[in-house]
Amino acid sequence: MNVPRRLLAVLLAGVLLPAGCGIPAQTDVQVDGSVPAGEAGSLNGPPASPPAPTDSDEPVPFIENYLKAAAAGERDQAYTRAQKFLAPEARELLPGKPQTSEVELTVVRLRAKESTPPNNQGTSRVTIKVQQVGVLRADGTLGPPGATETEYVFQLRRAEPAGTGLLITSLPNVLLTTDTALRQYYRTRTVYFWNSDLTRLVPDLRYLPSSVSAERRVTEVVKWLAGGPSDWLESGVTGLPDGTRPINNATGADSQWEVNLTMPGANEGRLARLGTQLAWSLPELTGQLELKIQNQKRLSVDLERERDTHLAYPRGANPTRFSVYDGVIHPLAIGTEQRAVVPLPAAENRNVVSATLARAEDQVLAALVVTGADRRLRLKVGTGPEPVAVFNTSDPKAGFQTMSRPTWLRSLATDHPAGLVAADGKLYRFDGTATLSPVPLNVSGSVVAVAASLDGHRIALVSGGAVYVAPVSVEGGVVTLGQPRRLPTLLTGVTAVDWIAEDQLVIAGNDPDRRSAIHQLSIDGGLGSELKSGIGAAVTQLAGYPGGGGGGLPALSFMFETAGSAWRNNPFDLVTPEQVLDLPAGGRPANPTAPFFFY
Repeated sequence: MNVPRRLLAVLLAGVLLPAGCGIPAQTDVQVDGSVPAGEAGSLNGPPASPPAPTDSDEPVPFIENYLKAAAAGERDQAYTRAQKFLAPEARELLPGKPQTSEVELTVVRLRAKESTPPNNQGTSRVTIKVQQVGVLRADGTLGPPGATETEYVFQLRRAEPAGTGLLITSLPNVLLTTDTALRQYYRTRTVYFWNSDLTRLVPDLRYLPSSVSAERRVTEVVKWLAGGPSDWLESGVTGLPDGTRPINNATGADSQWEVNLTMPGANEGRLARLGTQLAWSLPELTGQLELKIQNQKRLSVDLERERDTHLAYPRGANPTRFSVYDGVIHPLAIGTEQRAVVPLPAAENRNVVSATLARAEDQVLAALVVTGADRRLRLKVGTGPEPVAVFNTSDPKAGFQTMSRPTWLRSLATDHPAGLVAADGKLYRFDGTATLSPVPLNVSGSVVAVAASLDGHRIALVSGGAVYVAPVSVEGGVVTLGQPRRLPTLLTGVTAVDWIAEDQLVIAGNDPDRRSAIHQLSIDGGLGSELKSGIGAAVTQLAGYPGGGGGGLPALSFMFETAGSAWRNNPFDLVTPEQVLDLPAGGRPANPTAPFFFY
């Protein structure tokens, strides 16, 4: 299997979806690789042309073009592009340091735009209402918002001589751009850092101007790795040694590349790990990469071979679909998709409310939320070869009124399985004995959902109607969460979350019109798309497939439960009782609920 070539096909397809109720054709890519489908490193197509002040002489479109200008090219020219829209008397109002690549852009999401008609002097005003998204930094990371403004006001006048357009005379004291411009003029990329015990790579999302050449892409990736991970991920991964920095730019073309670094303590092990990081962080490159330390050749990396022999993290299995039907887990039959039997004995597959099944090498990890005679919920856990024979149940004296679908942390060895579950508004860690241990969280509100990434070192959770991400450190079987980061989204009252790609989440909540909807959201909250609207009732459960198997499902597949029924996407359709396999004869009719993927 040639993982990098297949992964590259997905990179070229891109992952972020336009608004709409359905999934567009490009999401039907079949993926076979060791990392999730739909990694966000789209490199195809020429960069879009920067907007010009003369492109529109209408106030609102003019301001929209201004908001794109700073993002529409190389960072060191951001001020030059923005100043073209300003009247001479306003150019001193723009803050910052022109002609530097260190400029930071404040990214906002437009929610409404309005303008006043020009007065007798030909001046007008445009007000934009916004949601703060974050700060795009020089290292390509999108940090949390630094501003709290919900609207900005611009004053405009006609340019001179008459008929040559508009100019801005008054503007906010910040260099603004929009998430739309971020999508249009940047390409998302993923770089990889080793986890705390140096056994697995963890993805980190970055943004790079689409105008950057192949040689510069290599240089920027090296700088990003040397500079360390994103702030929110830092506590869960291991950066390069302090003092690591590139010497000059990377050089090369086609299949020969050269990187020169200063790297304290550059022993054989560290260089080998860096070679693996570079191979996965530059998935579009093939051939040889020569790694120099202070001008001395130290390591030659065959990029394709490195990706083939050193997987970013364990390959996901081919997915199969399951749901709960009348308190019992059953496989689903969807079209020609692969099907499986339930890997549990019938005696243990009873009174199920929701469940998660995961594969870990030759083991099956099973976590079931079950109900008892007292109608309270408990967690039932079993691990072992298929079918799982031995189960443990959480303290029978400590049942819960509410409990989310559990999630397994796949970063742990099979002899130390562990996962997370939300119960009665709090987050708990569980192990193979079904012992529940509270996990301290510095977030507001009640925790109602949690989902772990395929690498096992990042989680997404829902608390107080908002969605958060947090890094996970696992040392000696002990799970520690870093500080959660809240993600901006247009949805309110978020109820569910899961992963549908390496750096992409699927979330459910209420749209601005208070209708139930499902959105796709990047792990930093920078890019989002509507996947389904007008659902009618709140989404109570959500299960995504993040890719990584040998095929059988399109990228970005998910299922959800609403109003006591199960649905799927690709295409959106109700899961019917006729699609539930292995039903006993004479059973009472019911609806499939709590759908999930087994991989």
